[in-house]
Amino acid sequence: MEGADPSSPGEELELSVLHEPLEEQRPLNGALQVLPASADDPSPAQAKKESPWSSCNKNLVGKCKLWMVITSIFLGLIIVIILGLYLSGVTYVDEDENEIIELLSNKTFFIMLKIPEECITEEDLPHLLTKRLADVYSKSPSLSRYFTSVERVDFSGENATATYHLQFGVPWDDDDFLKYMMSEELLLGVLLQDFHDKSVPHCESLGLDPASLLLYE
Repeated sequence: MEGADPSSPGEELELSVLHEPLEEQRPLNGALQVLPASADDPSPAQAKKESPWSSCNKNLVGKCKLWMVITSIFLGLIIVIILGLYLSGVTYVDEDENEIIELLSNKTFFIMLKIPEECITEEDLPHLLTKRLADVYSKSPSLSRYFTSVERVDFSGENATATYHLQFGVPWDDDDFLKYMMSEELLLGVLLQDFHDKSVPHCESLGLDPASLLLYE
């Protein structure tokens, strides 16, 4: 007896492929498109953790970031302001200082100083006083443009006095100038202030008393 075939033709089961209806494969709300996630897009959790200053790190041009541009503009404004202040100070011209005054005549004064007793024996005192008077009036902001010369007239140990000749250039027949700029009060005040600021070497009390200075024409 030959081996029986376990499956006879009549007994073969036909397996049919089950096909789902096309309607069941469609999504309820139409076509569903699934987009691949990009590596550059941060996840919601990462977006919450980003710093509020992260926008300043964005590249504008090449490797130039936003904070670099803001810093450059700020520094540029500071440099422009500093240069403007410097140039305005350099180019400023004081018209009063550079005003050319035509001096057509000379004005002469005599100034007498009373010498303290302890200073009479100082041999260099006449020379020191001549130099001191020249420095005082040649460096005075108000009188330096008009000062011409100083000359010693007399130095008397017996009378304890020293007399000097002061010469200034003045505009011609300018009564207001002579009244205010060449006044005795101004000339004596400039000299008296200088003696108070710095005493004469080896004769510290010279010129400190206003009564020891006499100015006349």
